[in-house]
Amino acid sequence: MASETISTEAWVLPSTARRPQQAELIRETYTFPDINATEVLVRPLYGCLEGNMLHALQRDPIDICHERQEDAVVVGNAGVVVVQRVGSAVTSVREGDTCIVFGNGIWDEQGYPIKIMGYDAPGTMGVLAKSMKLHERQLIGIPAGTSYSLQQWAGFSLRYVSAWANWRVAYECWQSQMRGVPPAETIVCGWGGGVSFAQLALAKRHGCQVMMVCSHPERLELLRQEGIDAIDRTNCNDDDFEETMLAEIAARTDHKGVSIFIDNLGTPVHRITLKSLARQGVMTTCGWKLGMRSHVARAIECLNRHLHVHTHFARYQEALDAVRFAEEQAWMPPHPERVWNWAEIPAMFRDYAAGKISSYFPIFAINPPPPSEVRE
Repeated sequence: MASETISTEAWVLPSTARRPQQAELIRETYTFPDINATEVLVRPLYGCLEGNMLHALQRDPIDICHERQEDAVVVGNAGVVVVQRVGSAVTSVREGDTCIVFGNGIWDEQGYPIKIMGYDAPGTMGVLAKSMKLHERQLIGIPAGTSYSLQQWAGFSLRYVSAWANWRVAYECWQSQMRGVPPAETIVCGWGGGVSFAQLALAKRHGCQVMMVCSHPERLELLRQEGIDAIDRTNCNDDDFEETMLAEIAARTDHKGVSIFIDNLGTPVHRITLKSLARQGVMTTCGWKLGMRSHVARAIECLNRHLHVHTHFARYQEALDAVRFAEEQAWMPPHPERVWNWAEIPAMFRDYAAGKISSYFPIFAINPPPPSEVRE
């Protein structure tokens, strides 16, 4: 008979009642209830550091321990796991399957996420644990014989699924007013991080013109490798940043403006995003990094027939579709040059918060398989 509880080693985010000072991950034994009929016990292999994990540590915009009324939370909703044991009613995965994590924690009747697993969904846990449990619909099987590494799939699991779901809505909104404009004449621009990069790579495969604003030399090189026109912001001064960006984008669009602008940064650049849009243009986002509140001149947006798209992660079927497309069309993050080990995870968080990590997809190992089993 299975035990009533399971204990595992984990990096946990403690509540402020335990650690009133600024949040840091604590390495300790974490105990959770055994799986029920619809749940799965898994062994995490690799994870990817996501923006929501940093928000959790910063307790901004919410304190997730307080929100969930829990003493400690194991965060982390992007990664690759191996199924160890399944509940009696589970039908979608089997013991031994290798899967990506699908972080929908609580969903509405249409399947759209309300709360996210390993973040604000009570009673859920993330991949920063040597063992964890998930609902069966929080796992998507990696295609058999995949051409890509487990580290790449870990980077794919949240950012690329988010990009897939947001692009579907944004492009359909653009087409709702501009049905006669072919993809080759559709200009897509973005700034942000891995989700924006993934979405632009997807738009490129759809046949659109694509460009992205960034500054890190490594990221600029990655954009060039992917065939995305890179707008280097390193030479922009703070005093004339808006003017310079508007001029750069205008020149690259022949002063017609951007068809679809992916803005996952937020407040500091939101005005530039809106000013750069073409008539009938779409501003789309599925998150924020530098500020979550923005001012909109409603009359101007109405006169220009701008559409504003806001999405939150994805439905289960969207994740299935994204995985299938990724394997068939080579739509994947790059294989990482570095993988942080289990002991390095807190330092990785600090470096990420300080802007010292240039990768869009920081990968860390939890229970890495033996080298002979790892596809490079």
